[in-house]
Amino acid sequence: MQLESLVKSLLIAGEVQGAAIRMKPGFMNEIRSLGLALAVISTLVQPAYAGTRVAKISNLNHHESYSTSAAQLLVQGNDISVTKVTGVKVNSTDKGIEVILESANAEALKTVNNNQGNSFIADIPNAVLALPEGKSFNLNNPAPGIVSVSVTQASANVIRVTVTGEGGLPSAELFDSDEGLIFAFTPVVATKPQQQPEAQETPQPEQPSEVQPDEPTSEADDEPIELVVTGEQDGYRVEESSTATKIDAPLSDIPFSVQVIPRQVIEDRQVVRLNELADNVSGVQQQSGYGGLSSQGYFIRGFESGFQALRNGFQDFGFTSPRDVANIERVEFLKGPASVLYGSAINPGGVVNTITKKPLPEPFYRGSFTAGSYNFYRPTIDITGPLTEDKSVLYRLNAAYENAGSFRDFNESESFFISPVITLNIGPRTSMTFEYEYQKYNYTFDRGLPPGEVFFDIPISRFLGEPDVNDAEFRANVFTYNFEHQFSNDWKIRQGFNVTSTNGKTAIARNSNFSEPFLEEDGRTLPRVAETTDEEQENISLQTEVSGKFNTGSIRHNVLFGAELANYRYTYDFFEAPIAGIDIFNPVYGAAPGNFERSFFEEYGGRNVALYVQDLIEILPNLKLLAGGRFDWVDSYYKDLAENAFDIRTSDSKFSPRVGIVYQPTDTTSLYASWTNSFNPQIFGRSRTGKQFKPETGEQFEVGVKQEFFNKRLSATLAFFDITKQNVLTTDPEDPDFSIQTGEQKSRGVELDITGEILPGWKVIATYAYTDAYVSEDNDPELVDNRLQAVPYNSASLWTTYEFQQGNLQGLGFGLGLVYVGEREATLPNTVKIPSFVRTDASLFYRRNNWQAALNFKNLFDTEYYESQRFYLVPGAPFTVLGTVSVEF
Repeated sequence: MQLESLVKSLLIAGEVQGAAIRMKPGFMNEIRSLGLALAVISTLVQPAYAGTRVAKISNLNHHESYSTSAAQLLVQGNDISVTKVTGVKVNSTDKGIEVILESANAEALKTVNNNQGNSFIADIPNAVLALPEGKSFNLNNPAPGIVSVSVTQASANVIRVTVTGEGGLPSAELFDSDEGLIFAFTPVVATKPQQQPEAQETPQPEQPSEVQPDEPTSEADDEPIELVVTGEQDGYRVEESSTATKIDAPLSDIPFSVQVIPRQVIEDRQVVRLNELADNVSGVQQQSGYGGLSSQGYFIRGFESGFQALRNGFQDFGFTSPRDVANIERVEFLKGPASVLYGSAINPGGVVNTITKKPLPEPFYRGSFTAGSYNFYRPTIDITGPLTEDKSVLYRLNAAYENAGSFRDFNESESFFISPVITLNIGPRTSMTFEYEYQKYNYTFDRGLPPGEVFFDIPISRFLGEPDVNDAEFRANVFTYNFEHQFSNDWKIRQGFNVTSTNGKTAIARNSNFSEPFLEEDGRTLPRVAETTDEEQENISLQTEVSGKFNTGSIRHNVLFGAELANYRYTYDFFEAPIAGIDIFNPVYGAAPGNFERSFFEEYGGRNVALYVQDLIEILPNLKLLAGGRFDWVDSYYKDLAENAFDIRTSDSKFSPRVGIVYQPTDTTSLYASWTNSFNPQIFGRSRTGKQFKPETGEQFEVGVKQEFFNKRLSATLAFFDITKQNVLTTDPEDPDFSIQTGEQKSRGVELDITGEILPGWKVIATYAYTDAYVSEDNDPELVDNRLQAVPYNSASLWTTYEFQQGNLQGLGFGLGLVYVGEREATLPNTVKIPSFVRTDASLFYRRNNWQAALNFKNLFDTEYYESQRFYLVPGAPFTVLGTVSVEF
């Protein structure tokens, strides 16, 4: 493939450049301790609902200048919250330009101007910049008569807007709107219309005459200002998430546990496998991908995420699709059932949504190169910017190549990834984005070790397959378009279309038994079988959503109406052959498989039609209700493609509701409770009598508290949950090759997540989880009360970094990570336990101007530990070093 070879070469060469609970011992003490700690600290936080609306000023230049010394800024009072500016736009107008500071709380932005020469300077106290890229905005020669525009963080809580005129001080007017705070500038030098092509393509909906109708009514003026928490762009704390509600809403207003891992954490930890992020989210454990595939499998609140994942809100193949981190902007973990927005095939434990990088209006170029232990090397590029002068067409390109060995014998992998994105700004309120991803992943198919006690006694490097047999290749193609149009500042429509297609081939020599006895009578020979597969998966989805805001009296609504059409297909062609066993203590490789014969050739899939609605209701400024529901119609099929022995078709329909309430006694505390459901049709498998299974259903009750500390730099979420999963498949006692549907599983526990910045430069993510996940009903009485696989009672983690902010050491930083996972069950029924472990990670980095160098030390003390996958033990990597150099320009 010429394109692949070309990009590989560029990557490698270019990097040089640049409810009752089952009580367990100590459980109530843990709850009391956690709750008491949060309660005591929260009493120290000063409640504040104070806010000041920005008045419309006809001409800012007519106001006298003020000094913005720290003393005068402090006079404003400690009860005024810091407001976040999330974006900066510069548009041409018929008079000059307008500078828009985008903010969800524009009314709270006040200006103090201090003009100097030809430069208009406005300081905005109690505000911080949280831009998508960088900590400042700079633009030269945006229009005739204007030399430059800059928006910077003048001090910790002061934003400075500077606009310099060519022939004199430009005149300025100030407006506020739902979009943000708007400065309108007219330069001294008159401009000619033909010199401003941008003016024809950028309407001026925020001109004074047009802004006036958007003035809030007197009723709205009486409403308290909605405070927005602060945070640096390169921080660990994220204030909003779209995964839980499909609308932009502060996490403090959402009655569910949502944890967002931003790009900065991925870079600081040098994450190269997406499921490594499980370390930074409470109640989440890693699940190894398909035979070592770099994918996105997790155990969440006791349940496997399995094949379910989301990519930009569309269903993805989480377990069997290769997934590179190069183009990921952030990863959002929504705990609990998510069927109300994302439909069937979502397990009740939760869902993980990866949000990809989008084009930026300003040029940005970054290249990085990572090398490390076991012959690992990985170059990446990330470039973005406008393709046209008027910035109506934007692009972004992410590409990565990876080649790696492994601590596991005979294991190697190679990956190539590329993702171009184009955004068309059709108008000021209309845009369309086209995104494509391609990844090819070649690797040694290696599931790990069978879950028997004897396998803990062999080296973690021991490979029990065959070097000349075990092999796999997967290719993924993903195409997405997303269309958005704003009818007004309050209403918009979005339509998204996604096609995800993966195909792969695997070959493997594996253990022939999935349960004891694994070994032959000699206690050392593992009987094996060889198999090959040819697999194809395809998912096509079309989503159309209308969202808007309106008032009914004093009650504010934020509604979402949606419809989704989806079609899913999976084809699996499976062959088996005999192959010699292997001595696990003294392996001799070189066995060849016999003649392969087809075991089965099957296809299953489903067609889904869904309608959903949601309303986030602000009953009072500190009392919010979220209610919604989704109705799914699913037609499923499961058929034999080899001999046409069966063709099972069924139709299911289900309404999945959820409701939650949030009470905020102060602007730093949110108390919440919620109830939600899940729906998962059994689209493959059949009973001994050929009967199709009923859909799995799930139900969750959750209560919790979200608390902010240190002037909203640090946030904590403490949650208690209770999940019941019904219609679980269990083994048919009359024929173990089939299943029956009588099972029920439960998971209950407490989770604590702490994220943010304790002091300038000191960032932290800390987690703790107590999870009691077990079989509550089963046709086999001996399985009742057995714990679910791979789920520890207790788990905890800490990742923290500190970067010097000034002096000779400015830019130097270091990080420390601790991960604790308690004892887990490896099998069901519970016969083998996976030992607990504590793993230590560390990092050392240096940032200077536009470049950065970092060293990451993973498993610093070479701890031996195991992750888990159904039917297998996956050894964790020993001491590993990764070094990275990156350049931005």
